[in-house]
Amino acid sequence: MPANFTPPGYRWFDFLQHTPARVGIYTGVWLSVVFVSWVVIANRMPILEPLAQQRNVIATLLLALIASMPVLRFLRSPAELLVSGLLAWSVMTLAYRLLSLKFVLLQVYYSTFHVFVLGAVAYLLFATLSWIGMIVWRARAAQGTHTSR
Repeated sequence: MPANFTPPGYRWFDFLQHTPARVGIYTGVWLSVVFVSWVVIANRMPILEPLAQQRNVIATLLLALIASMPVLRFLRSPAELLVSGLLAWSVMTLAYRLLSLKFVLLQVYYSTFHVFVLGAVAYLLFATLSWIGMIVWRARAAQGTHTSR
């Protein structure tokens, strides 16, 4: 059997060889798992209603921690940060849309497009800050190579 043999249908997963796509999809899946768990626990477990504030704080912190993974991983690469973050948030938005089919009040507060734009703007902001930081870092590095007259 040759060393470069690829099974049939394997070509569909070639995009996972790129690190930003892989990190984005994994992050999106984990964001979706936490968000779906949060909504299901909030709506299907009335015994935990006295702990609603603590539940919301923990879920929000978990979502923020997981959503920061692309930012921390690609801090010095703004384009990869943006690709990874938008892919992650797109997967989470898809989960939001599917949840809103069952829990109709989700659409009352934020539409699916609104949720996507909120996350996209956040990742765009971090990518822009990363880009500006890279420009400053390169300018300072280049300044040290010049000799003074």
